[in-house]
Amino acid sequence: MSEHFLWQTWATVQPDQIALITPDTAYSWQTLTVRIHALANSLSQQGVQPGTVVTAVGKNAPELVLLHLACLQLGAITALTMPQPVLPLREKLDVLYATEPNPKGLNPKELDQKGPNLKARVRFLWFSEQARHRFSEPDWQALTTDATLLDLAIQPEADCALSLSDVNAIASIIFTSGSSGAPKAVAHTQAQHLASARGLLDVFSFQQTDCWLLSLPMYHASGLSILYRWLSAGACLKIGCGKLEDDIQGVTHASLVATQLKRLLDQLEQPQPKRLKLSHVLLGGSDVPLPLCQQAAQRGIETWLGYGMTEAASTVTAKQVDAVASAGRVLPNRLVQLRHNRIYIGGQTLASGYYHQGQLTPLNDAQGWFDTKDLGLWVDGELRIIGRADNQFISGGENIHCEEIEAVLNRHPAIHQSIVIPVACDEYGARPIALIDAAEDPSTLNLPHWLANQLDCFKIPDAFYPMPKLPQAGIKVSRQAMKDWFADHAGDARLIKTL
Repeated sequence: MSEHFLWQTWATVQPDQIALITPDTAYSWQTLTVRIHALANSLSQQGVQPGTVVTAVGKNAPELVLLHLACLQLGAITALTMPQPVLPLREKLDVLYATEPNPKGLNPKELDQKGPNLKARVRFLWFSEQARHRFSEPDWQALTTDATLLDLAIQPEADCALSLSDVNAIASIIFTSGSSGAPKAVAHTQAQHLASARGLLDVFSFQQTDCWLLSLPMYHASGLSILYRWLSAGACLKIGCGKLEDDIQGVTHASLVATQLKRLLDQLEQPQPKRLKLSHVLLGGSDVPLPLCQQAAQRGIETWLGYGMTEAASTVTAKQVDAVASAGRVLPNRLVQLRHNRIYIGGQTLASGYYHQGQLTPLNDAQGWFDTKDLGLWVDGELRIIGRADNQFISGGENIHCEEIEAVLNRHPAIHQSIVIPVACDEYGARPIALIDAAEDPSTLNLPHWLANQLDCFKIPDAFYPMPKLPQAGIKVSRQAMKDWFADHAGDARLIKTL
């Protein structure tokens, strides 16, 4: 099977099978391949070449999927980022491109005549329909994926998009923030993405007759990885309109966070629930409550959880949810080792490095390992995540891990989600408090008593508060946002229970 353009392989093997479902239409593998090829030619005519960085700004959309695949065909690099204000976007662009922008008035053909050094400064951007009206900058080369261009007949003699791209060349860039909050551009090759996809599919069933919903944003590794699982399996991908209860119809697989799954299951309890074809859910984003997964199992939905990160092209370990609190076993094509409980990863899915203006900085050490700054333990061959090294604090001389407490709280049948944060204390230096999102009034849960048989007494939070409803930029609740909220509202926050 060709490692270069899997859509072309599937167009040969199963040309009429539905490959992509969008809100407007459904594409067979053959039709999809034609569309990708036409877009690749259009991008080439707009100046995109092998190695060009194309920054894609927008939420999931059919055009974004086509854009990434067309860039793969051209050997260009897709840098994916969420819609955001101009200043944060400019900060990311300064990571991707030389700081001196394209001089005004020079089009791509003129840049060719000026030489590669000048051309490398061109900032090629694509905006989704929703994001486009917010941006208008003279030093950005805006790309079009206008459908009318894709309907043009392809002339073989004018074709400039057929050369095979190198699967070991950089294919994607996804931004993640380091401890300083500055954006870091994580660069992966197509080979690394495919190694990630195939390792998961060795243990997680996804067949050609299945359909996976693109339910997480492509500017996160967890969302982009769905594309490569789809391409690897030759199955079907669905791009919805953004309303989960409607988008989930007709799909067999979805990547969700726990709150999304709960919302779907709650809808099934309605007097006239919609029937779901959903059979497999890969959960992430936070610790997964066992009662929620048991509820899903009663509906015939198999739930899996995993541990992963951007630098590893998404999932590193995974398992079907059970009563054992762990993140599962190491997947094929990955390596994991613990050094004094600190998690290091390696293997075929590890990113090529951090990208900065055309240069790569390796993220692994001399032995090929990447320090995740996460802490963990081996439990009968499975990896249990203790928490982030920077989420550990000392209370009265004892180490406390916020995530360890959250993992226990989240197993309470009435708790949807919890965030534990340290608060300064004159006697002990710091003490944990918990913010709780629960199905009922948390004051009735008697949480200190419930935790007493599951945690050392010094790990039990001193206080429990209702979790505030804060704006959420990504798929995870921001611990820092919760800390900031508590610092501003501690005096006004409604105390649930104090030891």
